[in-house]
Amino acid sequence: MGYRVGVDIGGTFIDFCFFEEGTKTLSTFKVLTTPDNPGAEVMTGLKLAEERIGVKPSAISHFIHGTTVGVNTVITGTGAKLALFATENFCDVLELARLRMPETYNLMSFRADPLIPRDRIFPIAERMRSDGTVSRPLDRGSIEAAVSAAKVRGVEGIIISFINAYRNDQHEREAKSLVQALAPELFVFTSTEIWPVIREYERTTTAVINGYVHPRVAHYITRLQQALREHRVPSAPLITKSNGGIMNAELGKTNCVSMLLSGTASGVMGAAFIAKKAGIDHVLTIDIGGTSADVAVINDGQPQYATGEKIGEHVLHVPAVAVSSIGDGGGSIAWVDDFGVLKVGPESAGSNPGPACYGRGGERATITDAFAVCGLIGHESLAYGAISVDRALARKAVGALADRLGWTVERTAQAIIDVAISGMFLEINKLVARHGIDLRAFTMLAFGGAGPMLAPMLARELGIPKVLIPLRPGVVSALGGLVADIRNDFIQSLYVSLSAETLPKLADGYATLRAQADNWLQNEQQFHGEAQYLLSADMRYAGQSFEIEVPLEAAWIAAGDLVAISAAFHARHEQLYAYHDDAAEIHVVNLRLVATAEGLKPDLTELAAADGPAVPVGEVEAMLDGAVVTAGLYRRDDLGPGQRFKGPAIILQSDTTSCIPAGFDARVDTFGNILLSRMAA
Repeated sequence: MGYRVGVDIGGTFIDFCFFEEGTKTLSTFKVLTTPDNPGAEVMTGLKLAEERIGVKPSAISHFIHGTTVGVNTVITGTGAKLALFATENFCDVLELARLRMPETYNLMSFRADPLIPRDRIFPIAERMRSDGTVSRPLDRGSIEAAVSAAKVRGVEGIIISFINAYRNDQHEREAKSLVQALAPELFVFTSTEIWPVIREYERTTTAVINGYVHPRVAHYITRLQQALREHRVPSAPLITKSNGGIMNAELGKTNCVSMLLSGTASGVMGAAFIAKKAGIDHVLTIDIGGTSADVAVINDGQPQYATGEKIGEHVLHVPAVAVSSIGDGGGSIAWVDDFGVLKVGPESAGSNPGPACYGRGGERATITDAFAVCGLIGHESLAYGAISVDRALARKAVGALADRLGWTVERTAQAIIDVAISGMFLEINKLVARHGIDLRAFTMLAFGGAGPMLAPMLARELGIPKVLIPLRPGVVSALGGLVADIRNDFIQSLYVSLSAETLPKLADGYATLRAQADNWLQNEQQFHGEAQYLLSADMRYAGQSFEIEVPLEAAWIAAGDLVAISAAFHARHEQLYAYHDDAAEIHVVNLRLVATAEGLKPDLTELAAADGPAVPVGEVEAMLDGAVVTAGLYRRDDLGPGQRFKGPAIILQSDTTSCIPAGFDARVDTFGNILLSRMAA
């Protein structure tokens, strides 16, 4: 028996979660990130683990890592210099995109510049018809000319995306072989090997993002592998994916696009695991770290998935756990605009220099500094002793804003918190409308370093009746890596009408996807156990511009059951749009298959009932909701199942602080989670 290690890197801290396979116990802690030397904090954490909890490197059986290297590369614009080889006369694919404004009702909005500018997009003489037959053979001379021109422009890699390659990728494969022979120093990706979907822009931009982050991601993973070997960790690392699954790190060096949102997805998977254990099916998760606040919906116990998630100004078209960045993190900086209006974010102090109260050189006020001024944090050190809160520095930073606004320091601190909550309130309401859910039936699950501080106030504004604060809220994303399954998405574009004549194409498509999934599991993931397969199709009525994903049964395709397939689409369309047409022609655009294989998971231990009532270790004066109150001060380690107490209260623990306003009743459940319920007025 050994240790399974989950690691998640955020904007301020890197979180570690250790699961001992024999005793099934969990140990956790945090380490400050090192932005100038990403990855070094992993080794620091492993050394501390050996010192603090006795985890020897040789005892690590699984190392599961969530990283932000890819997403940060896109956001900061520091990716590879690329060239795009496109079919002749189709070189404007990235510029044209979908010819839609980013914000429909904002005439001043504009699209971000493509990751490959027009002067590095080269025409290739070839043409594949929409049925997969060759209209014009691939011209070697145009490839040679494009490679020479790309090398003159100093590119690091080449993306190949041809028209209708989703039907037949022969020309893309031939072009890749030629480029590799002509310029072996350049890396090459084709659109169909990354994401073989029908739409040209979506297929192309997905391959471009993959190539854009490839050098940094591959370098980071290689360094991680080397460091683990040097540290004598026997386990090869696994990487968490945007879809909530895991894959071996070696595959992540080339399939970079599938791991761009790995950190945020891990948080949702960890939250779903905790919610399931607690017996809660409908959850709004809120992960507030040092840089951002991320929200996701768990419906009927299942995280929701989507395509089209945004990374900065760029859209990711591969399936991912549906996570929306809706607000600010604890390190988000407060400022006053030219009109004298108080704003919060999006700029963050990060880990270096961090909030002013951390005493690491930060001078600008953040949300964390506002909490320090209000007396809600600073009663003991934070992040497992890594940070000591200096309230005097917080007051100085907030005071600079107070002078501009003509307010007291306390009023300004409360206003910073209120502005942050107001922004989150607005964005969550947009998210709720998109999902069509009633928050009165949901529980908010708060995690991340700042989640339990802001969530009760936010839930109150949203009308959410309950808030769940996990036993270890600061490291839920690291836990998410430990509970993730092996998972991968496969897709094949068909674009056929649903009829008896096309059923063989559906059967062939499913057989192809199943063979790809089995090969991926057995040969690339070295998994030979029992797997689960989820089949779905992107379908629409004839004449519609966009399709909806409809869950299907493989047995329906095998039996040629048109009635069942059609009924599933009609029902889904009715559910989403309150309309369906039994007589209309149906198109099947894509077939999708999700392959999952369940691994060993931690078992949250039910704790013994507490002996006696919850007893605070003291009382403190703090500002909550603009008024000075006397709040009970509790230590999380002292609270046990069955105990109850009421707000206002402050709960101290190693990985975060929880702030409970008046009007909430708190109860500790059998797993040590704190369930807050809003009391009747």
